[in-house]
Amino acid sequence: MKKGLGRGLDALFESYGAEPKTDGEKTGIKMLKITDIDPNPYQPRKSFDEGKIQELAESIKQHGVVQPIAVKKQGDRYMIIAGERRWRAARAAGLTEIPAVTMDLSEREIIEVALIENLQREDLNPIEEAQGIKLLIEQYKLTQEEVAERLGRSRPAIANTLRLLNLSPQIQDHLVNGRLTEGHARALLGISDLKLRDQVAQRIIEKGLSVRDTEQLIKKITGYQKAKKKTKAEKPVYLMELEMNLEEALGTRVQITPGKKKGIIEIEYYGDDDLERILEKLTAKN
Repeated sequence: MKKGLGRGLDALFESYGAEPKTDGEKTGIKMLKITDIDPNPYQPRKSFDEGKIQELAESIKQHGVVQPIAVKKQGDRYMIIAGERRWRAARAAGLTEIPAVTMDLSEREIIEVALIENLQREDLNPIEEAQGIKLLIEQYKLTQEEVAERLGRSRPAIANTLRLLNLSPQIQDHLVNGRLTEGHARALLGISDLKLRDQVAQRIIEKGLSVRDTEQLIKKITGYQKAKKKTKAEKPVYLMELEMNLEEALGTRVQITPGKKKGIIEIEYYGDDDLERILEKLTAKN
C-alpha cells in the first residue's frame, strides 16, 4: 500500500491491483450525470469547507475537472469512491456531467481508498482520521499492523492516532475546530484525571499555549500529582502554570504553596554563584 501514497489516484488504484472498467472506452474514463452519483457513506471526512468548495468550483468553471473522480456502479446509480470534493464543486459550478472512472472494489477497499485519498491531501482533522482507522479495525477485524501497512504509516503512529479517541468529547471538538492541535492533544493524554484534563485544555486555549509550553505544564502537573499522591492536596492549574513560567524565567525549580491568607514561593538555588544569578534576574530592569 505504501507505494501508492503521494503518487495520485492512478498509483493508489494500482496498489489494490484494481483495473478501471473500460465500458467500451480505451481510457476507462466516461462522463456521468452528476445527479446519478451519490456520496460515499463511508467518507471519513465529516465536514467540507464551503469556501474551498466555491474556490474549486470557480477553477472548474475555467479549466473543467482536471482529474476524474472514482466511482462504483450500484444498480442504476454510482457511489463515489474518491473525489467527493470535486463532485461537490462541479455541482456548485453548474456542471451536469463529470468525468469518472468506474472501479470494482470491495466495501473495505472503498473505505481504505477514501481514507487514503483524504490523508494524501491532508483533508482530515485528527479525529476524522482516528475514526476512519477505528472503522477499519472494528468492522473488518484488521490489526493495527495491517492498517499501518495499508495506510503507509508506522504501527506506533496508528496507535497514537487512535488514542485521540480517548479524549473527552469537549477536547475532541476543540481538535475538530482547530482550537487545539494534535500535539496539544497528545500531551493532554499524559493527564489521567479526566476533569483536570478538560481544565488544562481550556487553559491552553485561553492562554494560547504552544505545544512546548503545554508539555512543560503537564510535566509540572504530573510531577505535582506524584508528589502529593498520598495527600488530598490539590493545586490549581493556574498556579502550576505560574510555577512553570517562573522556572523558565529563573532557570531553576520553583514551588508555590497557596494558603488561606498568604502563600509561599520557594526558589531553589545551588551555590552562591547560582544565588547571585537568580538575584540578578529578579532585580533586573526590563
